Amino acid sequence: MKRLLTLWREDRGAAIIEMAIVAPVIALMTVGVVDLSNGFNSKLKLEQSAQRSIEKVMQTTGITDVETTIVNEAICQYNGTDQSGACNTAPLTTANVTVTHRLECNNVLYTAGPDCPAGEKETKWIKVTVWTEYTPMFPIHFTGIDAGGKYRIESSAGMRTE
Repeated sequence: MKRLLTLWREDRGAAIIEMAIVAPVIALMTVGVVDLSNGFNSKLKLEQSAQRSIEKVMQTTGITDVETTIVNEAICQYNGTDQSGACNTAPLTTANVTVTHRLECNNVLYTAGPDCPAGEKETKWIKVTVWTEYTPMFPIHFTGIDAGGKYRIESSAGMRTE
């Protein structure tokens, strides 16, 4: 009984036992933070590519139409360029970029034609939407995850053209 009481009072291994209990939790939290950071990085790249592609509208050269210029710029901004300066073609493709136009007549959305009726104030808008899928390291099924274990990340930017 005396030996059992001596073991109970002994504290020489307490720190290593506490570390063995806490270390897996800290490791899991670190991996989660890294995974979350990768997701936010992907979202930030999407936002930057959408913003820069919509800014390109003001610099179109007339060689291509506005939509093609915006799509190409969004893809190039997200994917980066190779050593020769040409845009990489993966992972973002033309299927991931949508360009839409909106016409407002007297500050009301107008869908009946390409121009407002005579005498109404015309406002034209252009919007680019860029999306991709993000696969987390550990596809835990939270809200927004699809059956394939991926999250759809989307960003848009727009501007008034007239």
